[in-house]
Amino acid sequence: MPNISSVSEFLLLAFADTRELQLLHFALFLGIYLAALLGNGLILSAVACDHRLHTPMYFFLLNLALLDLGCISTTLPKAMANALWDTRAISYQGCAAQVFFFVFLIVAEFSLLTAMAYDRYVAICKPLHYGSLVGSRACAQMAAAAWGSGFLTAVLHTANTFSLPLCYGNVVDQFFCEIPHILKLSCSNTYLREVRALVFSVFLAFGCFIFILVSYVQIFRAVLSIPSEQGKHKAFSTCLPHLAVVSLFISTAIFAYLKPPSISSPSLDLVVAFLYSMVPPVVNPLIYSMRNQELKNAVRKLFPYLLL
Repeated sequence: MPNISSVSEFLLLAFADTRELQLLHFALFLGIYLAALLGNGLILSAVACDHRLHTPMYFFLLNLALLDLGCISTTLPKAMANALWDTRAISYQGCAAQVFFFVFLIVAEFSLLTAMAYDRYVAICKPLHYGSLVGSRACAQMAAAAWGSGFLTAVLHTANTFSLPLCYGNVVDQFFCEIPHILKLSCSNTYLREVRALVFSVFLAFGCFIFILVSYVQIFRAVLSIPSEQGKHKAFSTCLPHLAVVSLFISTAIFAYLKPPSISSPSLDLVVAFLYSMVPPVVNPLIYSMRNQELKNAVRKLFPYLLL
């Protein structure tokens, strides 16, 4: 067994060896980051400033935009800095902070997506009871539960992961500090404790996904009974993209954390991490802004020269 050494920093994945390709990666990441900032920033501004959008659905959307901004800001700026300054290093404390905030925001976002599915289910399937079931107090409680579950999960996994002795170097084969890649550096059997915690968390997430799926089955059944074609189109245009993003999010995240080592490869791990960490923060604003006339009108009112 290799000697256990004190790790003061980790080395993240190098995207390219040549300076030109490094700058190309920096430009690509910068474009993705600016798109996420712009899209989620517009949603935050529109919902906060337009009193007509102070409803449960837009309250959840505001929280989702905050989580998306936080999630992509946890991983991408460091990757951009490493590509720009031709380095791979991240401090031990910085890696621990990245793991904590990433898990916190990812878990909170998925919990919030579950609450959003419930909100749409009540709005479409039980419209007469919507005011009593999804009032302002219930919305605040569901949002608090989402953020709280993310915080507690992040504390658990960060404490478990960074209490492990590391003796297989300090190279993390990912563009950010991802728990499965840090566990590969451990030489102690105590890493199985964190593996069990990850499996438990993934099964909880899968349970939430089943709840979301069942909610949308009920929604689609209710929508198909609507006589108005315009009503069907509006409901499907909102729900189907939401379900598609949730499916992409949960499937890639589960694959990233539970995939067998035999099919692991740097390129596959990179693609999967990109899909679940960077695609949703960029795509969510497009789905909710382009498919929602009320939100588009609010953005136009705030920014009349912005083309939407």
